[in-house]
Amino acid sequence: MSNIHPTAIIEDGAKIGDNVTIGPSVIISSEAIIGDNTIIDAHTIIDGKTTIGSGNHIFSHAVIGSIPQDLKFNGEEVELIIGDNNKIREFTLLNPGTKGGGSVTKIGNDNLLMGYVHLGHDVIIGNRCILANGATLAGHVELGNNVVIGGFTPVHQFVHIGDFAMVAGASALSQDVPPYCLAEGNRATLRGLNLTGLRRHIERVNINRLKVVYRELFESGKPLKESVDRLLQEKNSEIVKNLLEFVTRSKRGIPFIRKNING
Repeated sequence: MSNIHPTAIIEDGAKIGDNVTIGPSVIISSEAIIGDNTIIDAHTIIDGKTTIGSGNHIFSHAVIGSIPQDLKFNGEEVELIIGDNNKIREFTLLNPGTKGGGSVTKIGNDNLLMGYVHLGHDVIIGNRCILANGATLAGHVELGNNVVIGGFTPVHQFVHIGDFAMVAGASALSQDVPPYCLAEGNRATLRGLNLTGLRRHIERVNINRLKVVYRELFESGKPLKESVDRLLQEKNSEIVKNLLEFVTRSKRGIPFIRKNING
């Protein structure tokens, strides 16, 4: 049985799961689906075709699923899909997808979106990511798993950020950040590996190998493609292969400072 405040407005057609708590003055659209054991705090708006999984906590004054902030949007059918066990804090703004980007914005499981975070249209986020207060993701941004983005950091459209990467607070990111790496600055550049995050999750032998590969790719002064191609010929762990393949696929480029090997 759900606990719904009498001042909440739930439009006909909305599907509300079991043991859902809905606070005062919440508005939920007719196309919304709310999973079991989810908590929606006061004054939150759940708009459009929005699907929210189980065990989420959406804090007060969040706006979830309002139309994308894209001038090309013309009322097409688009949606926002949120997984399970996410914490979405106060005054967050999450937009659905657009026709040009696949029509879906998708958030995985166990993520923390702190206050005033904005996720633009067609954003894809994996699992266990942390976006600190005021982090802003433009349209078509993709995050892997276990990504950390510091507060007040904007991320340019179409940027990809790999697993276990971190972008420091008050940075401005316009290029792709490979998995396991740390980026910082305005404009953000690679500063090394995200060693603090890696030590919590990855064995030392793999971290040591990543250090060697990182130096070869980004500190040797050799052409990046040449280094990637050579390393791909070696026998690599899945972790190293993940890093190398990400660099190969990057369309926006990797933001590292190229060293002059003749200097």
